Amino acid sequence: MEKKVYPQINETLYTEVLDNGLTVYLLPKNDYHKTYGLFTTNYGSIDNEFVPLGSSEFTRVPDGIAHFLEHKMFEKEDGDVFQAFGRQGASANAFTSFTKTSYLFSTTDQVEKNLETLLDFVQAPYFTEETVEKEKGIIGQEIQMYQDDSDWRLFFGILGNLYPKHPLHIDIAGTVESIDQITAEDLYTCYHTFYHPSNMTLFVVGKMDPEEMMAFIRDNQGQKTFEQATPIQRHFPSETAAEIVRESSITMPVQRKKVLVGLKGLDEVPEDGAALLKYKTAMSLFLQMLFGSTSQNYLNLYNAGLLDDSFSYEFSLDRSFHFADFGGDSDQPEQLAEEIEKILLGYEESSELTEENLNLLKKKMIGKHFQSLNSLEYIANQFSQSLFGDVTLFDMLTVIDQIKLSDIKAVAKVFVKKEGLSRFYISPE
Repeated sequence: MEKKVYPQINETLYTEVLDNGLTVYLLPKNDYHKTYGLFTTNYGSIDNEFVPLGSSEFTRVPDGIAHFLEHKMFEKEDGDVFQAFGRQGASANAFTSFTKTSYLFSTTDQVEKNLETLLDFVQAPYFTEETVEKEKGIIGQEIQMYQDDSDWRLFFGILGNLYPKHPLHIDIAGTVESIDQITAEDLYTCYHTFYHPSNMTLFVVGKMDPEEMMAFIRDNQGQKTFEQATPIQRHFPSETAAEIVRESSITMPVQRKKVLVGLKGLDEVPEDGAALLKYKTAMSLFLQMLFGSTSQNYLNLYNAGLLDDSFSYEFSLDRSFHFADFGGDSDQPEQLAEEIEKILLGYEESSELTEENLNLLKKKMIGKHFQSLNSLEYIANQFSQSLFGDVTLFDMLTVIDQIKLSDIKAVAKVFVKKEGLSRFYISPE
């Protein structure tokens, strides 16, 4: 078991890769009563074309299957796993993103019993055609609910423009038509390929003795047998900048017009974990400098009546994609989009990119990070989403501290390209 001390934040992280390939992270927080366990597989909604375990040919599975599988994992032959957690004084949940699926519990009591339940239910799939059919109606309603959400449609609208062929543009839950094609056999194929311990991480944070906890996990995993792991082969369609849809729109029953400007990363990002986290953090700081609520750009757009407090921006980076999006409600969406693009493309002359601004935003980011680390829930939910090789959430302070103005300009030069821009509008019906 490796031990890594982070003196800046007074944390100690214990790590071990078990014989079956599972990577375990333990973060003792003995001043807290609550403990969180998070079991994550490196498998999400975009992984719909791959070589199944034991096969040599690529297969294509229905869209939305990773999310569907997450739902079905809780249902066992002898009942619902949520009830088992409830009886043991724990609450449980799960979520699927573009690239990961996580199962978690939180409890103040019977930690080892709940951890055993977590490990055992995720590592014992049970699917039948009958239970799969029953789930289709439930998930179909969930899909329909999101289709009625204008902000959700706005986000996936811009993704559809930026990534017309890549599965990123498909709703994480799939479509009513795609989930209707899912069979129990499909679920087992995906499960055995992506839920192998070598493709998973276990993170436990809270009150514990790390030696005892690791011994308990080792023992649990040692009692189970798994097939020999093979490297997972995924396939994603290649896309060029010329295939980006420059502008599209839909109408919905909304009160006000909406717009989202998207900017797709066209160049390769660093492969090294530390360099990748630095790139992502520098990009976040760059966008804050240009569009943060304290920037002159934001104030100008606000005073001109082009945006209100619905305005937001985000930078997303994960395996096989990275992009930024900007927008919200606006009475003049075309003009807002025009101004956003002008700010982005004119960043080199921007008066926002100064050492003074950068230092202020770094202090703000560090303060927010420190504050977030007081929440076990935040740590549990963010840890697996923020793994960059050996670099973790707890390396963020060092990374933020190292970033210079020259780094901000360097990432902006790589990322901001006119040919990577797109717009998506929603207008009232």
